[in-house]
Amino acid sequence: MDYMKIALDEARKALNKGEVPVGAVIVKEGNIIAAAHNLKETNKNAMAHAEMIAIDMASKVIGDWRLNGCEMYVTLEPCAMCTSAIAHARISKLYIGSFNRDMGACGSILNLLDYKMFNAEVQINWNYDEECSKILAEFFNSKRKIK
Repeated sequence: MDYMKIALDEARKALNKGEVPVGAVIVKEGNIIAAAHNLKETNKNAMAHAEMIAIDMASKVIGDWRLNGCEMYVTLEPCAMCTSAIAHARISKLYIGSFNRDMGACGSILNLLDYKMFNAEVQINWNYDEECSKILAEFFNSKRKIK
């Protein structure tokens, strides 16, 4: 199963709502336990990033805040807030679809996961997908035309 494509489907949902098109999927033992997209504008909540919502959903599904053995697929490199949450939730593997050259905290700007402040190790996998970058460019180009 192509989990990044499912994350892209989530990103498209965000795009259709006028949100920054980011999608995230959390998988445990080959099963999707959470799928989410950005809802910051919709929910009027600065923390309503796809990754944060997916972590909350997955924790409720498995009944634990520790998401050991889980993998996250996200269309855009997580920001510092989301990267910290991923580490705190103890997600084992992170698959990233595109670089975030403005706020990326997994290697583009800095890599928070290199710091030993977290009691967890997250394996980062750069799974570059042109569609992930394309949907973001489409969103931001449309915003620039409006201005």
